[in-house]
Amino acid sequence: MNLPPLRDPFFTYRFRRRLHVVRVLLALTITFVIIRLFEIPHSSWALVSTVMVMGNLPHIGGVLDKGRQRLLGTVLGAASGLALILFPPAAPLLIPAGSLAAIGIATWLTFGNRHGYSGLMFAISLLLVVGDGSHDLGIGLWRAFDVLLGTLVGITVTVLVLPQKATDMMRFMLAENLDRMARLFHAHTTAAAALDVDTRALLKATSSALVKQRGLVDAIHRERRLTRDELDDIISLQRRMLSTIELLLETHWTTREGHDRIEAMTGLREEQHRLARELGTLAFQVRTGQPIAVTVSPFNLQRHAELATTAVSDEGRTLFSPSGYLWLNRELARVTGDLVARLGGLTRLPSRRLHRASGRKWAPRDTATTDIGTQDDPRQS
Repeated sequence: MNLPPLRDPFFTYRFRRRLHVVRVLLALTITFVIIRLFEIPHSSWALVSTVMVMGNLPHIGGVLDKGRQRLLGTVLGAASGLALILFPPAAPLLIPAGSLAAIGIATWLTFGNRHGYSGLMFAISLLLVVGDGSHDLGIGLWRAFDVLLGTLVGITVTVLVLPQKATDMMRFMLAENLDRMARLFHAHTTAAAALDVDTRALLKATSSALVKQRGLVDAIHRERRLTRDELDDIISLQRRMLSTIELLLETHWTTREGHDRIEAMTGLREEQHRLARELGTLAFQVRTGQPIAVTVSPFNLQRHAELATTAVSDEGRTLFSPSGYLWLNRELARVTGDLVARLGGLTRLPSRRLHRASGRKWAPRDTATTDIGTQDDPRQS
């Protein structure tokens, strides 16, 4: 049975920008209805706070941390602003000086650590409450209430309305990277496919996705599905696979003599195409939340040993590139096997929600394996 579209993790991932716009507009609408219904004074500050606190909260793990920081900073900032208002108005510069001192202390304490957002919200809330520096306690209290109201509405809507899980974002980024690496590796081994693939763009996109995955580690850890060590291993193995593929893209065409030796190795292309298909299958299983059940076949390099070790150029120099090329292929297969084993050992990686939703029309099919499998080796024609 398929999930309703709005509960489909891939749906919320694919349309995350539009859904975030919907959340912001919904939060503003709720805030506007509340302030109009109860005729809250100085209500514009509630709307401002709602927009401020929504910010960039795309996933639950970030919401839980940012929400705590926002509430802490808002409460302390509003309380500090009220405390300054309560001082007697004898000293006209007390409120500006006190505000600067409080903001300076908060900035000092939160500089360079994970609570920096609390310092920002502290400063914003304090300045909203003290306003123009007047000592009107009533105005200060209403402004403090408005700031808290906007903050709570923003956090509540972000958490409850079609939230995006950081774990799902990591899953889909991993699947996309595996698809890209499968395409790169297959294009490298098939002359016809290489003409249709922008390797530079794929390499750049894969590297960029790795950086984004690194930024999700803390948020995923707070969602209690994967640990930091598990995530570090997954990202590290992807980076090693990408580095190996980059070396393969350069090594294959180093010399013409070495290239001819590589082309003469019977069965090597079939092994490479099989590995590319296995990468595509792994991407599909990760994306759809299935248990990892891919078997990565090791490269049989022994049958190519004679061609690799006896390679000599026209000038009589020994060629080491065929041996290095074979080693890189074996290393890619080995690291891919390590990634399969690591993912297969994660008991909380499979997802019933994704598996049930994988039949939807917007869910990518296992196209990598079929596309790769139907390409013919140009040497066989």
